[in-house]
Amino acid sequence: MSSPESNFSAWLRKADHDLLNIENNLAAKDIPWDTVCFHAQQAAEKLLKAFLVCHGRDLSKTHDLVALLAKCVECDARLADLESDCRKLTTHGVAARYPDDLFEPEEADGRDVVAAAYRVRTKILSLLPKTR
Repeated sequence: MSSPESNFSAWLRKADHDLLNIENNLAAKDIPWDTVCFHAQQAAEKLLKAFLVCHGRDLSKTHDLVALLAKCVECDARLADLESDCRKLTTHGVAARYPDDLFEPEEADGRDVVAAAYRVRTKILSLLPKTR
């Protein structure tokens, strides 16, 4: 198994890929807001998992950002203020994935969850060792 240091950096790189997907989609003529919402949720999930890995915590197989955040808060209570963003990202990221959920995000939804993902990123990166 790789060291926690290199492994958490790998999670951060994967989160960056989701954010790049978002930026590429936002530059498109026709923006797929469901895809934007999904990648925002995925970026935040990977950022939270990077934080957990860095702190030597085992990862559970969940996409529920509120549950992941609760584990992160056990390591650092300063992350508690991300709960509403994590709740929003989980709701929009999962509901937008499938047509059966009858939720089709619009531009305001997409931009709102992208902002939430970047708030998660900023907070998590401020609490991790500098790797870049």
